Amino acid sequence: MSLRASRIFYKVVPGLTRSFVTGSAGAALALCLSTGYLTAQAAPAAAPQAATPQMPAPVNVPQATPASRTTNSGNGQNWGNSQTQQQNQNRQNRNTQNQGDNSTTAQPVAPTEFQVMVAGTAGRILPIFGADLFDGAPSTFAPIDDVPVTGDYVIGPGDEIRLNTTGQLNREGSFTVDRLGNITIPDVGPVHVSGLRYSELNHSIRTQMERVYRNFELNISMGELRSIQVFVVGQARRPGVYTVSSLSTLLNALFASGGPSGTGSLRHIELRRGSSVVTELDLYDFLLHGDKSKDVRLEPGDVIFIPQIGPQVAITGSVNTPAIFELRNEASISQLLQLAGGVSVVASSALIRVESIYEHSERAFQDVDLSSPAPFPVKNGDIVSIGSITDRFRETITLRGNVANPGRYTWHAGMHVRDLIPNKDALITRAYYRSITALGQNTNYNGPVDTGLNTMSAAAAAPSSRGSNTASSITAGGGTITGDLNGPSSTTTASTANTTTRTDVVLPAPDINWDYAVIERQDPDGLNTTLLPFRLGDLVLRNDESQNLALQPGDVVTIFSQADLRVPSAHQTRFIHLEGEFVSAGVYSVLPGETLRQVIQRAGGLTPDAFLYASEFTRESTRRIQQQRLSEYADSLEAQINTQSSKAMSNSTGNTDGITAELLPARQSVARLRQLRATGRIVLQMKPDDVGLNAIPDMSIEDGDRFVISRKPSTVLVQGEVFSPNAFLFESGHRVKDYLHIAGGPDRQADKSRIFVIRADGSVISKQFGNLDHAPIFAGDTVVVPPQVKTGSLLRDLALISTVVNSVTQIGLLGAVILTR
Repeated sequence: MSLRASRIFYKVVPGLTRSFVTGSAGAALALCLSTGYLTAQAAPAAAPQAATPQMPAPVNVPQATPASRTTNSGNGQNWGNSQTQQQNQNRQNRNTQNQGDNSTTAQPVAPTEFQVMVAGTAGRILPIFGADLFDGAPSTFAPIDDVPVTGDYVIGPGDEIRLNTTGQLNREGSFTVDRLGNITIPDVGPVHVSGLRYSELNHSIRTQMERVYRNFELNISMGELRSIQVFVVGQARRPGVYTVSSLSTLLNALFASGGPSGTGSLRHIELRRGSSVVTELDLYDFLLHGDKSKDVRLEPGDVIFIPQIGPQVAITGSVNTPAIFELRNEASISQLLQLAGGVSVVASSALIRVESIYEHSERAFQDVDLSSPAPFPVKNGDIVSIGSITDRFRETITLRGNVANPGRYTWHAGMHVRDLIPNKDALITRAYYRSITALGQNTNYNGPVDTGLNTMSAAAAAPSSRGSNTASSITAGGGTITGDLNGPSSTTTASTANTTTRTDVVLPAPDINWDYAVIERQDPDGLNTTLLPFRLGDLVLRNDESQNLALQPGDVVTIFSQADLRVPSAHQTRFIHLEGEFVSAGVYSVLPGETLRQVIQRAGGLTPDAFLYASEFTRESTRRIQQQRLSEYADSLEAQINTQSSKAMSNSTGNTDGITAELLPARQSVARLRQLRATGRIVLQMKPDDVGLNAIPDMSIEDGDRFVISRKPSTVLVQGEVFSPNAFLFESGHRVKDYLHIAGGPDRQADKSRIFVIRADGSVISKQFGNLDHAPIFAGDTVVVPPQVKTGSLLRDLALISTVVNSVTQIGLLGAVILTR
């Protein structure tokens, strides 16, 4: 290409030597263009003539020019861009491949034959000590990139060296050491770096570059390091040839191979280089002491040999590290305990047993005393068991039960029961104080409490916008109860939401059983347990020294409450809730021998609005029995459904989906039945015209009883398969047929032969036991019309149950008990 014809502008690029500008102009310019040290640009269109080259004056030593004089970017002109890009691409491809290789997790190692034998004694598979170090090791090994290189790292072929210069020479580049151990730097030429330590590299390269450049700073770092191949053989989990980084050590390669197998040694791992053994690694030094002094750096062609495992001894029981250990120089139990981290805090020195293999024919046991001065030897196949101390307390008395500070107390000679219980305050539990200090503030007020059946009937016909009218977990000044805003008649179901707290008075904690306490004592000779009862009230309240029994070490003193053992009714603490139409409604303590009528009389009697026929008396013990019977009945129905389903399935020759669909309503009815919660109501069998205190049964009272008397309701409820199920005004003299007529009569779905009436007092009458149509209706009664069911008898029964459950749930009756006068 002719300079004159091409009209080329050129710029001298930093680093151009004198030989390039003093020779033939054409040859020098061609050389500059070919090497990139002279940048050519097309001449501007307005240029009248070719520009005359302005060459700098010859110099003996070239001076590096500032970066602003180059045509490169602000980072300066770079060395070997194409080579660096290709190397980065190769590195990225390898990393992607290595990431895919590492996605495979290591497979668990099957227990060895010795582990299985030890499990028969220890009751579990003991691990081989140190084997879990390699449980999370990758299945393959990814070369290490971009990690700090220590100063003693030796440069070799394949290493990537990154050079960066600043100052008047602003360049950067990456160079890979070739097979001859050189890197080739433009202008500088080949620089031999193989065999140099990384700490010597900067000085060596700088010395060579200073022959060409001046006024620059040189920074050197390592890029991708060379990879080497090593061999892992012997008892490794995954023996084979591994390509690892040149920075890798013996431990790195062991992790790459998954470590020793179950039959491989952790204490005699050899690194062989040529015909010599470079080092022998004992992993116990690393695991127990953190010693890595035998972990040396690998070189190409190294062989890592894992021999067969050496003698093994298992140690189990109360040691800090129960495991199977490989012996090296250890020969006694004391040395074995050092490997296991010593005995635990609860270990018993008197319970050490050694199980040995006798002449490879049978197994033998031997007890060991560690206090003996002669060390007890251990050998291959031994199983050492370290027992633990018992839970027995020395010179101790145990106080438990209804006391303020239950626990263990030190026994001393002459100790008596009064030493444990010095006064009455020692018998007041902490739960009592926590209960009575509760403030009982009502923070969720939903309106006044109304226990009238009229309100309940209206709620049944048209549910309140406030949601459910049940409440649970009511906590207040002295306890927790379960109640309802509309009185105990409402039935709580599992689907109940929107709970409301209300203040109440309940027994803060079970009262003390003053009549009976007991000392439990074991005879040290015959190991027979005897009970020594004493009267706690005589001891604490009346200072009766005959009840102040002497105590012996190991005694257990138990103080009972009235909730632990049922005491005579005269000694029981009982509260009763009187709610509704009482002159002084409230919570009353029941005196010994006092009856329901007497408590009401003490509370001021009844108000003129009291409607005794619709009163509700609930009892907790009755509720528990009712709930148990309800669960048993649900179980019985479910068993019948399963029996019918099995028979239908066995007789069916086709698709069984129809059978499942047919039984689905029955299963849903049983599920709803299980969700119901009994109320514990007792039917008092009072008459609609009963008034006055003398009409109330003179019955005994239990703790937690609740008696609610409402005012006379003004409605009658008609439920079920009628045209207008609703609440209707009560009309004296109306009968069942009259209210059915008002409700539109039974519809086409109704089963007229099974209509029944739930009385306001909780009793039930049905067509099966008389002429129901002409039966009189009283205020608060409910007429229920069940649906017809044309399927099998089981489904019909369940449909009836579902109808009854719907009705009694809405009016608050479930499982009432009839009071026999």
